[in-house]
Amino acid sequence: MRTRIAIATHAFLERHFPERRVFLRSDNDTRFIRLRPATQLIAFTGVTLIVGWAIIATAILLMDSIGSGNFREQAKRDQRTYERRLNDLSAERDKRAAEAREAQERFNSALEQISVMQSELLASETRRREMETGIGVIQSTLRRTMQDRDAARAKAETLTAQLDNSGAASPLAQDSETGSSPVDFLTAALADTAAERDKITADAQDALLQADEMQQQIRLMQDQNEQIFRQLEDAMTISVEPLDKMFRAAGMDTDDMLSTVRKGYSGQGGPLMPLSFSTRGEAPSPDAARANSILNQMDRLNLYRIAAEKAPFALPLQGAFRYTSGFGKRWGRLHAGTDMAGPTGTPIYATADGVVTHAGWLSGYGRLVKIQHAFGIETRYAHQSKIRVTKGQRVSRGDRIGDMGNSGRSTGTHLHYEVRVNGNPVNPMTYIKAARDVF
Repeated sequence: MRTRIAIATHAFLERHFPERRVFLRSDNDTRFIRLRPATQLIAFTGVTLIVGWAIIATAILLMDSIGSGNFREQAKRDQRTYERRLNDLSAERDKRAAEAREAQERFNSALEQISVMQSELLASETRRREMETGIGVIQSTLRRTMQDRDAARAKAETLTAQLDNSGAASPLAQDSETGSSPVDFLTAALADTAAERDKITADAQDALLQADEMQQQIRLMQDQNEQIFRQLEDAMTISVEPLDKMFRAAGMDTDDMLSTVRKGYSGQGGPLMPLSFSTRGEAPSPDAARANSILNQMDRLNLYRIAAEKAPFALPLQGAFRYTSGFGKRWGRLHAGTDMAGPTGTPIYATADGVVTHAGWLSGYGRLVKIQHAFGIETRYAHQSKIRVTKGQRVSRGDRIGDMGNSGRSTGTHLHYEVRVNGNPVNPMTYIKAARDVF
């Protein structure tokens, strides 16, 4: 059985791979090499495998080359798209910054106008009190004039009665020594009385006209005061409510915050002092109460302005940068801040007034600056290439505190910015977004 299979296989190979001889001739001898069918089959199989492997490898290389080319093109397209998006975001940020500066300028202009209006209000209130005093004097003079007029009328009536009774014995009998008659004396007295009466009547009419004019002026001043009051109240509403909303959006208790600022700030006085008038135990007038309400609002606005300087509502970077990592879980751990990437040496600025509590190297933070602010808030600025402040130094919002770098545990040049409240990390974007809606 095995012999038949071998014979059949040999016959098959003989048909397709007949035995061949390769002759090798030299000058002295001739030799040949016999190529059996099995040898030819092995050689053919080997060549076939080599050619097939070469074809498959070439196809794979071509496919990889084509695929990698597509991937590179796709990566380039994605990179261009990303760069365009970054440019758009940068332009949008610059636009928002310009709008914030314009809003700040409008805010400062509104404060100046409020100060001018407040001065006008105080001046008009002073003029009103002076006019009220003048009216009181005129009314007193008018009453005194009317009393004198009544006395003159009574005197004239007495003299008239005496004239009617001139024939009887009286103190007005003819004086033998002077030679004047009682009639002439009474006539002169009546003329004087009539002239005095006319003068008193004219003075009374002038006083009434002056009183009417002063009343008209008082009404005009009241209308002006009403307009000033409305403008001031509108300005206070426009100025105070957005600031109150900003602090509440940042999660801050405005009442406690204002109380803290008021305790540490003794600058109240001058035009922000409440108006006080002598009311002889009476309740303040509506205008005085309204003016005091506006002054209280202005004091609240001033306290808000001070608090805004002490809380980290500003951006730590003013140049071109991009957000690379936000606040939250990352690789199973809390990323306690916001990462902002930019060129090495980009200036870093304090986001609020405070005191530097750390300025040096700290573990994975690298070169780190810590600033302690009011209301239990602390900010941290990590991975700096150069620190420009010292421990214990007092800084204001916008002061340069260092340069962006790649120190510490960092994969690239960026700023790691943290905000902590009473030692607990919070999202810095809460403050930045809250301020973006106002400034």
